[in-house]
Amino acid sequence: MSLRLLFIQLNEINFDLVEKYTSNKKKLQFNNLRLIKKFYKNFFTFAEDEYKNLEPWIQWASVHLGKNYNQHGIFRLGDIVNHSGEKQVFETIENKGFKVGAISPMNVDNKLKNPAYFIADPWTDTHSDNSGFSRRLSSMLKQSVNDNSSGKLSFNSVITIIEIFIRTLNYRNTPYLIKLIISSIAKPWKRSLVLDYLIHMTHIYLLKKKMPHFSSIFLNAGAHIQHHYFFNTAHIKNLPQNPKWYVDPSSDPIEDMLEVYDQIIGDYLKLTNNGNQLFIATGLRQVPYNMTKFYYRLKDHKIFLKKIGIKFLKVMPRMTRDFEIIFNSNSDLNDAKKILESIKTKEKNLVIFSEIEEREKSLFVTLTYPHEIKQEDHLVINNQLELDFYDEVVFVAIKNGMHDTKGYVFCSPTSNFNIPKEPVHISKLYNMILSYF
Repeated sequence: MSLRLLFIQLNEINFDLVEKYTSNKKKLQFNNLRLIKKFYKNFFTFAEDEYKNLEPWIQWASVHLGKNYNQHGIFRLGDIVNHSGEKQVFETIENKGFKVGAISPMNVDNKLKNPAYFIADPWTDTHSDNSGFSRRLSSMLKQSVNDNSSGKLSFNSVITIIEIFIRTLNYRNTPYLIKLIISSIAKPWKRSLVLDYLIHMTHIYLLKKKMPHFSSIFLNAGAHIQHHYFFNTAHIKNLPQNPKWYVDPSSDPIEDMLEVYDQIIGDYLKLTNNGNQLFIATGLRQVPYNMTKFYYRLKDHKIFLKKIGIKFLKVMPRMTRDFEIIFNSNSDLNDAKKILESIKTKEKNLVIFSEIEEREKSLFVTLTYPHEIKQEDHLVINNQLELDFYDEVVFVAIKNGMHDTKGYVFCSPTSNFNIPKEPVHISKLYNMILSYF
């Protein structure tokens, strides 16, 4: 295999918390996480000063561009496609004559001329590589992630998952994936881990088949689970408690997540036996949240917008509560903004879309209503139309984790990276990666 550098993006994993789990020597799991913690070169990163700018799609853009937020100005997930003049690390390495592959890199525009493979993330309006398998995989990721709250998979997504099983059939990984899928029936937070493990198996398959010099994979289940279940960790005392209807108090989704990630890391450690190097980064980390906030997502964005009388060209769901509406004219945009701003709950008289960002013929909207939505709750639009609030949304989660500027980086012990002695801004990873080529 001609792979030189493998970039594993473990989005927002808190390795200070990981250490609490791995320090328990009575438990035999987490051996691979222990290994990188003990033997790998490591250092810390930091990100932006203002909390509103501590978002993964901002920080990963900084990594890919080698610029801080004030320099690149990319604030929203998917906005990289509006910055065509920016040069990302992927095409920069390709332009040096190396073969590049990427699996679901967050907020990345595919500008590769001849990628070994490129699977777009589920939220950015960019194209995958030209292979039918990559396009099917990209569609499956988009459908499964955007419909994750309802837990529904389309027929085409199921067929693509079966195709992944067939292509990646392996005496070790396939039985593990089957067990993970079965366990996700009783533990729904494992659905995101199933998705991470599917793309991990696909990544290993493509690495061996396409043999790139540089490849990256973005894993997001850990961020998702910390965000929604941080309070259930057994290793931090005096945290708020999640309701029993939300998660069994005896469950520890963080531990479940780390068990899967330990398995994934173990597969990549095996690749280093062939002289390949690993570069593992978290971007940010999460820490416990100190308030109660409910997250909801519109059940069907198109149907909802039509019900409330908004004229639009298309609507694009983004991560969790966010969506972007594209219009034919600024007149339609202005009318839509007035309607969205008018929507309030009948019972509490609270607006549900308090964050609406106006752009050229588009609105970026966040469903910010923070309270539990019950069956008797209603929406009032323009003081006239009433809708059943409960029927229009899907419950996502109770917020447990919040972003923190600290990030972690681990490099293969045999690598020649110049390891900083003090924490560096996350954008500095760009030049570190390029120095390898």
